[in-house]
Amino acid sequence: MDSEKGADAVKILKLPELAARLARLKSQGKKIVHSHGCFDLMHPGHIKHLQAAKKMGDLLVVTLTPDKYVDKGPGRPAFNQELRAESLAALECVDFVAVNDWPTAEETLRLLRPNYYVKGQEFETLDDKTGKIQREYEVIQEIGAEMRVTHEIIFSSTKLLQKYFLNEEKTGKEN
Repeated sequence: MDSEKGADAVKILKLPELAARLARLKSQGKKIVHSHGCFDLMHPGHIKHLQAAKKMGDLLVVTLTPDKYVDKGPGRPAFNQELRAESLAALECVDFVAVNDWPTAEETLRLLRPNYYVKGQEFETLDDKTGKIQREYEVIQEIGAEMRVTHEIIFSSTKLLQKYFLNEEKTGKEN
């Protein structure tokens, strides 16, 4: 294993180990920033969101939805949770990555207890037809954290996959 892959692998932790490490870091006065999502197809919107989130505290923790709970439609996620975790860990702005154990970030928020939970601007109004963001916001209030929003460029992985990859399967041509 080369040293770069080894360094990225150190960033990827199981939730209990991550929780213990974050508790120690918080006791040392570090501000923990947490972002959660599917991160199926890493794109500029994700990268800019995570870079902006990192600036809000000392450490950026990213958790991702496990494969079995990704509800983006057939054939999703396009990349399995291990590859998605490795992609996130490869980003300089990301300090730690973990695969969530649950369908939403609610229990993970209770376990990790970040100072800030950061979502993209599309969630600023807490309007989400699934109700997930509303439940996560309730947990943020319960644990005494603060919800913050980034205002970066927005892309939809679903639309990108449909436009550039799924269309290719239908036509048999590369875009």
